[in-house]
Amino acid sequence: MTNLIECSAAAYSCPLLIKHLLNSALLRAPEQEIVYRSQARFSYRDFRDRVGRLASGLTKLGVQSGDTVGVMDLDSHRYLECFFAVPMMGATLHTINVRLSPEQILYTINHAKDDVILVNGEFLPILEKIWDRVEGVKALVLLDDGGERAKTTLSLAADYETLLAGADPDFVFPDLDEDTRATTFYTTGTTGLPKGVYFSHRQLVLHTMALRNAITGTGHGRLNDGDVYMPVTPMFHVHAWGFPYVATALGLKQVYLGKYSPDLVLDLIAREKVTFSHCVPTILQMILAHPRAAEGMLNGWKVIVGGAALPRALAKEAMRRGIDITTGYGMSETCPVLTLAHLRPEHEGWDVDRQVEVRIKAGRPIPLVDIRVVDTEMRDVPADGTTPGEIVARAPWLTQGYLRDPANSDKLWLGGWLHTGDIGVIGADGYLKITDRLKDVIKTEGEWVSSLDIEDLIIKHPGVCEAAVIGIPDPKWTERPLAIVVRKEGSSVSDSEIKAGLQDYARKGVISRYAVPDQIVFVPALPRTSVGKLDKKVLREQFRDYAAAPSASAVSGATRASPVERPTQYA
Repeated sequence: MTNLIECSAAAYSCPLLIKHLLNSALLRAPEQEIVYRSQARFSYRDFRDRVGRLASGLTKLGVQSGDTVGVMDLDSHRYLECFFAVPMMGATLHTINVRLSPEQILYTINHAKDDVILVNGEFLPILEKIWDRVEGVKALVLLDDGGERAKTTLSLAADYETLLAGADPDFVFPDLDEDTRATTFYTTGTTGLPKGVYFSHRQLVLHTMALRNAITGTGHGRLNDGDVYMPVTPMFHVHAWGFPYVATALGLKQVYLGKYSPDLVLDLIAREKVTFSHCVPTILQMILAHPRAAEGMLNGWKVIVGGAALPRALAKEAMRRGIDITTGYGMSETCPVLTLAHLRPEHEGWDVDRQVEVRIKAGRPIPLVDIRVVDTEMRDVPADGTTPGEIVARAPWLTQGYLRDPANSDKLWLGGWLHTGDIGVIGADGYLKITDRLKDVIKTEGEWVSSLDIEDLIIKHPGVCEAAVIGIPDPKWTERPLAIVVRKEGSSVSDSEIKAGLQDYARKGVISRYAVPDQIVFVPALPRTSVGKLDKKVLREQFRDYAAAPSASAVSGATRASPVERPTQYA
């Protein structure tokens, strides 16, 4: 017999709904500001008015509960309004990844079954190119910044501000079933078509509250009432990591960039006193490389880095500039945050080198997250910080599958745990460290070699800007690592210098001798995905016919002549 609670017939069940996150902001800080570049500035009280007007305006366009509204915009106050208004009215918000190819965008619009699309004028040419194959979209709403109206052959139902101006601010948002789908978006993927992930009101509220619990407080990397929040990751990607919902629930001042540039990031940090952001390593590197960033203006900026491994050298440079750097870990399918690498009190007194080793780990699970590191039989590997396995997870907010894709959904949830596809180790202290992607691990001479470990060591060289390591086929050793390197401007570092440094690490036992690449290829730039991650899929395709070096060099430590640079591959 189960002991179910008794409920009064008059009791209110209080479903977990996104509208309650907005209500929290209105209670905590109704006059706090939301800022878009230098073009818009208004209070949370005004924000609630605009959210109501947007819902009313969409209703006039025929949007009903159960419909899907797509958004193609830069990071803006408009996007934040969509984060709330669309799901709160019972529709699904489809955050369209505008950095995908036109054909992929077409696929996601049709697969998500968008009914209305809100589109920034900058992206109208993309829609014009594919419009004759778009299915089911009943109306387009133009988003712009008040400049010259975009010219288009497409029929526009309204522009955004006109739609809001003629709508009722007092839209009554209904009580929904908390399992109502609130959002959907598409993973960029490495093979095949993009996959749709989706999240309910309940999942987004629970993720928001768990992340808020993990991120607020005192100490390293915490977010609090006095902070000013500015995302430097796109809002179309995993709800900007969920932080706009957290910032709204806390009633924080929020700042939105529109189109990114290091100049604008630095301008807004200075003008709006931004104190808390998140980004991928590439963006952080671009900001630190900007001449103005050396003026001490980043001191005290708290930054969470995710989406890719944070190199030690980049973390140390950020700390040297006064940035309070933290790593987070998650993926599209996990909403996304699973872990944060906050320092514990005993770490605070450590020197920079020891702190960096903690800060660049994936970290410890946030509340309500269960993490396991398992072998191929789903058995837990030892929590010794050295034994690798696949990371699997459970949490109340993980996507329950891929949209209209039961076969891949079953693979994702094989054995009742979400399979991340990441390889990692976990220590007795509970800190998780990502060592590679399952598909990126290099199998050579019977050993697993971590491409991330090799990349991190290569980047330590003062003449190296970026590095990627992939496996290329080898008839004797199965695979051998190939290092693809971008030199720093003005650097003339050679392949022999890089290999000599790696061989020294191998002699010291930092890496296996089999992990030392036989070849180094220098290129002007590395390919990136639509959200700024290193795209090894592209690299593997570009270098699929690259000849492996004589296999004896892996064991003997001998070096080969420098390969010919191939900059045209990245033109």
